[in-house]
Amino acid sequence: MSAADLDALAQAVNRLRERHATLARYTDPDELERRQAELEDRMQAPGFWDDPAAASRVGAEHAAVRDRLAGFLGIAGELDDFGELIAVAREGDEADDPAFLGEIADGVARVDDQLGRLEEARLFSGEHDQSGAIVSINAGEGGTDAQDWAEMLLRMYVRWAETRGFAADVKESQDGTEAGLKSVTFTVDGANAYGLLSAERGVHRLVRLSPFDSAHRRQTSFAAVDVAPLVSDDVEVDVDDKDLRVDTYRASGAGGQHVNKTESAIRITHIPSGIVVQCQNERSQMQNRATAMSMLRARLVQRELERREEEAAKARGESMTIGFGSQIRSYVVHPYTMVKDLRTGHEVGNAQGVLDGDLDGFIRAELERRATPAEA
Repeated sequence: MSAADLDALAQAVNRLRERHATLARYTDPDELERRQAELEDRMQAPGFWDDPAAASRVGAEHAAVRDRLAGFLGIAGELDDFGELIAVAREGDEADDPAFLGEIADGVARVDDQLGRLEEARLFSGEHDQSGAIVSINAGEGGTDAQDWAEMLLRMYVRWAETRGFAADVKESQDGTEAGLKSVTFTVDGANAYGLLSAERGVHRLVRLSPFDSAHRRQTSFAAVDVAPLVSDDVEVDVDDKDLRVDTYRASGAGGQHVNKTESAIRITHIPSGIVVQCQNERSQMQNRATAMSMLRARLVQRELERREEEAAKARGESMTIGFGSQIRSYVVHPYTMVKDLRTGHEVGNAQGVLDGDLDGFIRAELERRATPAEA
């Protein structure tokens, strides 16, 4: 590396310092330190574990506050170290040592990623943003192509979850007539999973040459993505047993002889709202019922969140279209390749990269849009 490379590293470190200083106004490390101490006092108080549910909530908040503070302070320390290493390199022979400067460059890239995650965290202010998520994908217009598109979206989200270190677990699916999926429901468990995936609610449109058309003609397909927060049992959700219709049926697809030969699958209809949930991938009817009830609770919470958002929009004099029914993004792989979000204008020319799970740019752009106050 040359002196110019060293100057570029120094400029990169200065930019990271500026972002870190801006983040401090949102993060408020002094307040995080105070809150961490307060939670630790509560955790050490006699009788803390007498209420396991409350103790679990306090423990989870303490872990989140501790990790956020440690991340913020850790970045500050690393930036100081980079500054000192660059100063040493300017005074000695290290500026001519590619390995030495390469280590600094790798560290700068790592801190850039860590800082991006902390900047992202400030965008989560909803009461359920830190929860896991339940995601449903339903094939729309387009026949077999649309069902294949639904399966492609499942693959995209599972790969995205894997890159985030999240756990994705399919709970129910209906195979397509010839290929793909008519519908699929899966959970995603990880920090801020719902806050992140809430940016994906809406209709996704694919334009490509159909692999199912003998003439290989251009085909437009649609699939709808719905996202709900995976709420814990201690969150109050009003579900009356008399409002439920529970049906059992024989599961299909993978799962072993017991799953496929007994009526272990569960379908629950919430009569007042018309919401229908089903689960077939657990090992027993009891487990499927518990999972289906969890999914129903999530859908009811999401319904209430939408009602509040709509009322707030009306109070502000805004019109609001519920995301599940509105087209949010186009994926074009023929005659050119481009993925474009219709809400934010964010676009990427590498459509295959997006379909392989590179979604962070689109999610971040939508979260930033939501966080920006509307102009009067």
